[in-house]
Amino acid sequence: MKPAYKRVIMKISGEALCTKENRPLDFDVVDNIADQIIAVAQQGVEVGIIVGGGNIWRGARVGQHMDRATADYMGMLATVINALGLQDALEEKGLQTRVQTAIEMRQIAEPYIRRKAIKHLEKGRVVIFACGTGNPYFSTDTAAALRAAEMEVELIMLAKNVDGVYDSDPNLNPDAVMFEKLTYLDVINKGLNVMDNTAITLCMDNSIPIIVFGVNEEKSITRVVNGETIGTIIN
Repeated sequence: MKPAYKRVIMKISGEALCTKENRPLDFDVVDNIADQIIAVAQQGVEVGIIVGGGNIWRGARVGQHMDRATADYMGMLATVINALGLQDALEEKGLQTRVQTAIEMRQIAEPYIRRKAIKHLEKGRVVIFACGTGNPYFSTDTAAALRAAEMEVELIMLAKNVDGVYDSDPNLNPDAVMFEKLTYLDVINKGLNVMDNTAITLCMDNSIPIIVFGVNEEKSITRVVNGETIGTIIN
């Protein structure tokens, strides 16, 4: 099957990577994600990945107990742990990857350089972007929107531990209704917890569509890239 997209950015939330017992990394989930990324890369799709760090550290939640900037920097470091774990899973299976960090740590990753990242993508390597934007007060959602604009991608894929965008939390409300389609302004006006408003606005300004889907659904990444209608689309 011919893929529907040539170049994509996938944002993987940290919570989607943790175990049911809330241990930081579920290696079965990581392996499943790696297998699907390899499958789409073999179709010729260029894949960039933004990883969150919420399975290890939630800076926004502890900001009231410590300096917010410090809490955010700690969250950025958490994303590096996830990025290295995903890189290892991909490379064990034979797919070349590069981790680029917005905060320099040359012993373990490349510094983020836009032109270099694009060159990696063109050569078929998966690029994993860590440390968010490198600035406190900006989420990894905003980093995903920013890197998507810089990489000139056709789609942002939001891989979450729920299968779409609902009108309320489906884990708390069994009657929650999932949206199939939304506009950027719908997300902002309805106060839906998809991406923060900065990220949504950046996507709207650059006309980058977003698909929100469940990372644990069978072959969900492959299905999205091949143009199958799953989850919620925002455009």
